[in-house]
Amino acid sequence: MRNPKIGVVSLGCPKNATDTEVMLGLLNRAGFEVTFDNDEAQMCLVNTCSFIGDARKESVRTLVELADQGKELIIAGCLAQHFKEELLEEIPEARALVGTGDITKIVDVIKSIAQDSSLRVVEVSDVPNNYDDEVLPRMATGVGASAYLKIAEGCDHSCSFCIIPQLRGKFRSRTIESLVKEARMLVMGGVKEIILVSQDSSYYGLDIYNRMALPELLEALHEIEELDWIRVMYCYPTETNKALLTTMARLPKVVKYVDIPLQHSHPDVLAAMARPKHPEKVMDLIRENLPGVKIRSTFIVGFPGETEEHFEHLYNFIDRYRFDRLGVFTYSRQMEVPSGHMEDQIPEKVKKNRQKRIMQLQHGISLSLNEAMVGSRIPVLVESYDESKKLYIGRSQWDAPGIDNQVYIRESDETVYMAEVNNVLVESAKPYDLYGVACGEDSLSELVSVVSTKNKKA
Repeated sequence: MRNPKIGVVSLGCPKNATDTEVMLGLLNRAGFEVTFDNDEAQMCLVNTCSFIGDARKESVRTLVELADQGKELIIAGCLAQHFKEELLEEIPEARALVGTGDITKIVDVIKSIAQDSSLRVVEVSDVPNNYDDEVLPRMATGVGASAYLKIAEGCDHSCSFCIIPQLRGKFRSRTIESLVKEARMLVMGGVKEIILVSQDSSYYGLDIYNRMALPELLEALHEIEELDWIRVMYCYPTETNKALLTTMARLPKVVKYVDIPLQHSHPDVLAAMARPKHPEKVMDLIRENLPGVKIRSTFIVGFPGETEEHFEHLYNFIDRYRFDRLGVFTYSRQMEVPSGHMEDQIPEKVKKNRQKRIMQLQHGISLSLNEAMVGSRIPVLVESYDESKKLYIGRSQWDAPGIDNQVYIRESDETVYMAEVNNVLVESAKPYDLYGVACGEDSLSELVSVVSTKNKKA
């Protein structure tokens, strides 16, 4: 049997990234050679995304580019789940397809195609509802001291624009015991920040414990020594309740950051989306019960039937609540979900214009909020060093990797420790980044200097 060198490309969301790390961990344990230099690889494992049109285009473009380089392809993830027949027909280099519920079969799949060069293997369950609570090996694909921990798979909600339930199946939680065990393994490997991800993290536990058990999971993870930060991604408006928020407020290791995709503000649009109404209520609840919180949300503009009045309602809502972190997406039409068949589809030009207007608004909000942090001392997880700028780069507790602000740090008399949480005195701000200097606990003179400079500029 051949033992091909296997390259990897992981596309899409952090949940996909954890699946990729599990597949690579299983292959490594089975004795296959994995490389992160695809030029060296004979086969390439591509974990794809099929959430929206742009994600599908990126996945297909990546597959075609690798096929043109002569690579044999193992196509995994959402695109394989979504378009298995078409992929086999359109991409002759596709040696195997692995669905979202079948990633633990990756070793047998590659053994089969390595043994028989004419074989094409399809492991795509029609309904991807399998979920293994076993702690599986992982091979890190990222750089830094953070790791994602996927606490559940699938989704039980039926948002009219979302294809995820079709691609990922029903919501399935992992047990607290298995998650704590995996988190401990990650921390033993040097991880300082655990980021909890699923399609709806606030729903965690309802299927296996008959209650929303995210507070209990946070309590258990908080007991892990050497773990500095716990971050929760992807909360749902009606499930983000006082019990969760007060738990987050009480536990020092849980960062004061809430990621809650609200999608819109107008009740008519939210009804068409099959999303919870009255997002102002959950915003007020979060700020009342979690002191010092910074809130990230995402919104969709150009949903079918969105009028100018609907859009102005959203614009004013964002202006009123001044989100600390914000993403705005134009609606992506998909015919597999109800919104694809709705009347009054919005022209792309109108969508783009609405997106631009909100991002211009957010630019000013972000700058104002960041400038208010000048003179403060904040903990920052340092992740890299920019040789050209001679600056360290990290994130505050209020910033998730890859989507939020960065903090650029110059050295002083204080040593900067890579892959550790360092104290940083914020000296200046831009709309989406902070700049500061490494400081100790008692940098009073530096603090006075920075504040004085800030006041003179004002």
